Amino acid sequence: MADVLTSDPAARRSDALRGFGFAFSAYFLWGLLPFFMKAVAHIPAVEVVAHRIVWSVPLAGLVLLALGRTGDVKAAFRSPRTLLMAALTASVITVNWGVYVWAISVDRTVETALGYYINPLLSIALAAVFLGEKLTRTQLAAVGLAAIAVTILTVDAGGLPWVSLVLALAFAIYGFLRKTLPIGPSQGFFLEVLMLAVPALFYILWLESTGQGHFRPSEPWDIALLLACGPITAVPLLLYSFGAKLLRYSTIGIMQYIAPTMIFIIAVFVFAEPFDTVRALAFVLIWTGLALYTWSMFRESRRERVEATNALR
Repeated sequence: MADVLTSDPAARRSDALRGFGFAFSAYFLWGLLPFFMKAVAHIPAVEVVAHRIVWSVPLAGLVLLALGRTGDVKAAFRSPRTLLMAALTASVITVNWGVYVWAISVDRTVETALGYYINPLLSIALAAVFLGEKLTRTQLAAVGLAAIAVTILTVDAGGLPWVSLVLALAFAIYGFLRKTLPIGPSQGFFLEVLMLAVPALFYILWLESTGQGHFRPSEPWDIALLLACGPITAVPLLLYSFGAKLLRYSTIGIMQYIAPTMIFIIAVFVFAEPFDTVRALAFVLIWTGLALYTWSMFRESRRERVEATNALR
């Protein structure tokens, strides 16, 4: 990362400040996303996702042109392995998008917030299982608290909180697989939406030809909303990718709670979704687990900085 690689303190501070601005903007926009999803709640979730994909392509393409990184995408098309991995990551993130859009449209926004709170804890659990990373006692306690919270919600509801779990699992798997994609974040995003654009476009055309679609001249407001699906999808992801390059992992780790916190506040105080004692208990357990996880992450980051400083002496 830039703030680690450069030896100039002033340059590090400048990079960190720019990175914070990029990342904060991304998480803030993600935090406001429920308002947009409520505005398109009358449109089927699959149709909304299809438009998110199709209208993201030109914007992501323009960013690549501006950065002069189109050659990376051309190289990716010559690599079957890269294409296969991109197809897999694209499929996983599509599941995440679809469940998220649907959940907000049916007044289950609180569950989406819970899912994104669980996500980092699930990510470290996946790293332990599939990458053999050893968890500290603090991290194990954090994951355990999340498991208890899910169990409480399951018993109370008579079934798994599947919306939260699918969102958390899909995003964790996406992040896990995305690390294996040998291409930059902006190039990877363009490749993913480009691959998804063909079936998405055919689906949109089929909807319009059968009179089921909402992208028609008689509905100018719907057209505006569906066109906006591109920017609201691409802009935060691109801002995040730029910010992540300039910030320490520990900084990104704590900032990832901005969006679900905003979503939670919007769900309870704006959308007036139910938030009973059982849900409150589950959230307290999750927040405690996240506090433990964050403390462990900062302690590890501090230890690594001390070791790096000692190694330079």
